[in-house]
Amino acid sequence: MNFKKKISESIISWYHINKRDLPWRKTKNSYKIWVSEIVLQQTKISQGINYYNEFISKFPNLESLAKSSDSEILKVWQGLGYYNRALNMLKNAKILYNEKKKFPKSYDKLIKLKGIGEYTASAISSICNNEKKAVLDGNVYRVLSRVFNISKPINKLSSQKIFKQKAEELLPENNFGDYNQAIMDFGSIQCKPMNPKCNICVIVKYCKSYELQNIRSRPRKIKNQKKIKLRHLNYLFICDKNYIYLQKRKNFDIWKNLYELPLIETNETIENELLKLSIQNKFKIKKINSPLLSKKIIHKLSHQKLNICFWKLEGKAMNFFYNKNFIRAHKSEIIKYPFPKPISKYLNEHLIK
Repeated sequence: MNFKKKISESIISWYHINKRDLPWRKTKNSYKIWVSEIVLQQTKISQGINYYNEFISKFPNLESLAKSSDSEILKVWQGLGYYNRALNMLKNAKILYNEKKKFPKSYDKLIKLKGIGEYTASAISSICNNEKKAVLDGNVYRVLSRVFNISKPINKLSSQKIFKQKAEELLPENNFGDYNQAIMDFGSIQCKPMNPKCNICVIVKYCKSYELQNIRSRPRKIKNQKKIKLRHLNYLFICDKNYIYLQKRKNFDIWKNLYELPLIETNETIENELLKLSIQNKFKIKKINSPLLSKKIIHKLSHQKLNICFWKLEGKAMNFFYNKNFIRAHKSEIIKYPFPKPISKYLNEHLIK
């Protein structure tokens, strides 16, 4: 038996004893595995479990998802971020359902769906269809880079071929889905980024980085200097008795199709009198009261820093907004609308009970 086969068998044996009890591990239904994989993109498992359970409860199958609206799916997704994931799921569901197709489980069909790349297609097809496909996620990269002492940066395009080859070399003769889940769990629980459990590792004798004592420097990753865009968002909280005014975002950004308060975006932090003029100019209002600053927060995204100010606007402006195609929502119905996290939090704190 060669050492690569011993590595994969050792990882599978470890998995049978140490695998995590996760809800999607109780099924091989490709729809449910797809939901779990999309939920867990850019999301920790501890956070993803509740979202997965709520999603499956609301949309238990392809048909129920296909018959839903973007607002319904975004409401379930609220707070998870990267909302295009949810919108792509809805698009896929509608296309498949309209074509009277089941959710696929073969790699070749999965890879054609919107929002599904090599990793997701490999994971679903190996788990649900026992296809011989190796997965590469952050945990697997870490295990491979340490076991084989690969010094190539994991986030460099030219390195992908090397890691993919090593991942495929470790695939067992069968039960590819179990193995893929095993090596991902192994990387998450055993071969951790910090303080890996080398003293009780079942493959330590095959690990080149342990032998060379360079575990801490594996995997290598090129640090990219992200250019963070600074934005100044001024939201207008206009409460008209039991109603507030909303609008639906149509911009092609991460909050597309979510709801928000009427917005004035400025190039810098703005005082209330200047904001008053901006409101008058944007919405063609002649007379309004000066807005009152209600709350100021900073909301950080992966590529943006948002300086958000919430302003209360009272008086004559309310009639104007009523006539300008904004949504006039009763406070009892606010819970139905999907909002970006900072707006949802503000409304929960400040909406008049």
